[in-house]
Amino acid sequence: MNLSIIIVNWNSTDYLRPCLASIYKETRGVTFEVIVVDNASSDVSCRDLIESEYPAAQLLMSRVNLGFAGGSNAGYELSSGEVLLFLNPDTEIKANVFSRMVQELNSGDEIGAVGVRLLNTDGSLQSSCVQTYPTIANQLLDSDFLRARWPNSSLWGVKALHESSTTPATVDVISGACLMVKRDVFQRAGKFDERFFMYVEDLDLCRRINGSGVRIHYLNNCEVIHHGGKSSAVRGAYFANLRQQEAIVKYFILTRGKWYSLFYRAGLVVTSILRLTVIASLIPFRGITRRAKDWTFSFEKWSCILWWALGLKTQPGQ
Repeated sequence: MNLSIIIVNWNSTDYLRPCLASIYKETRGVTFEVIVVDNASSDVSCRDLIESEYPAAQLLMSRVNLGFAGGSNAGYELSSGEVLLFLNPDTEIKANVFSRMVQELNSGDEIGAVGVRLLNTDGSLQSSCVQTYPTIANQLLDSDFLRARWPNSSLWGVKALHESSTTPATVDVISGACLMVKRDVFQRAGKFDERFFMYVEDLDLCRRINGSGVRIHYLNNCEVIHHGGKSSAVRGAYFANLRQQEAIVKYFILTRGKWYSLFYRAGLVVTSILRLTVIASLIPFRGITRRAKDWTFSFEKWSCILWWALGLKTQPGQ
């Protein structure tokens, strides 16, 4: 078996169906297996889909939600491929990209993992498909305006996204939405850290892959559609935002220490207040712009993050 495709599903059957259809339609030139781990979804639609339409796929129905890291590791334990592909259920491939990824991955012993260009549903670029490691600076300064103004800054680590070259680029981090890694490299890196329930587990794994002495390559000429955030969206507004902040703080504690995480949290309070002040100053103009809804959403989101950073909102679901 060349390739094991591992998909962790949680209440995303409507997206899983076209994802699986695209895999079986487009993947050629490699022998592959598909393993779907259902993370205690609220219904059995995932099981019905696999049994009725994709019986060749393996299905693990977990009785508890293991999170992305735990679900991915569970899928790995069932796999037999020399190459592992961790793929989100809300993705679709439009060309035979997986065989090209496998070819690049196997082109040298120094290459440990490979990622591709992720596109939003409307075909626009998803900038999160390539990243650098989180720091206080790049997290607090993260904004669409600054990224657009200085796209090649090392602060973001996304320079490879804006290059026209088709030559594979070495990057720090690739998105876990479509992450291909050699089996032995994944094992040496210690698999996904299950202390991360949701978010940052891909950043942490890439850090350890790079630390093992191999490189991570990004393929600018291979594209996968990633509809993005469809599982977490069902949990309600700002659930994903707070989960992400929670995971970043945990990452800082594990990699840089408790004091660094506390400085980040304090910086998040200041940044939230500044952003809320700017947004509030624009409210009088909401009647003459089409961005009024965006401002309202941003104000509510940063209010939520502020309360969380202050310790007044301790759980994402509250």
